[in-house]
Amino acid sequence: MRVPKIVIDTNVVVSAMLSSKGASFKLISLIGKQHFDYVMSVPLMIEYEDVLKRNNPKIPISRKAVNSIFDRLCYHADLREIFFLWRPYLKDPNDDLVLELAFEASCKAIVTYNLNDFKNIGKFGLEAITPKTFLKQIGVIK
Repeated sequence: MRVPKIVIDTNVVVSAMLSSKGASFKLISLIGKQHFDYVMSVPLMIEYEDVLKRNNPKIPISRKAVNSIFDRLCYHADLREIFFLWRPYLKDPNDDLVLELAFEASCKAIVTYNLNDFKNIGKFGLEAITPKTFLKQIGVIK
């Protein structure tokens, strides 16, 4: 059986750092465990790192733990290069880099909490879904 391929938006990674009780944390904890393939690009890595290492008093984990999590995200990612740009297509240029990556890698979905930011991506054969919806689709939660 083929596992789905996804891109994880930065807001999901941040949400996972804020609480170990939600769908975001569950999704991140499943990376590398054959439930799905996770794709990444260098620009998205830089965005993750910037957001995770920014001084944010709401993130209740140490800098060392953030480094370990970031290393794990990078280690298990299917690293892709983007050779084309459609910018601007979406309102936020950071969302464009997520869309371009998802399209290049032939992903099933972009997992995000900002569904409205990814309207009209169906024409690329993609869907934007929340972590909880994705986890239900792959049968990890009910």
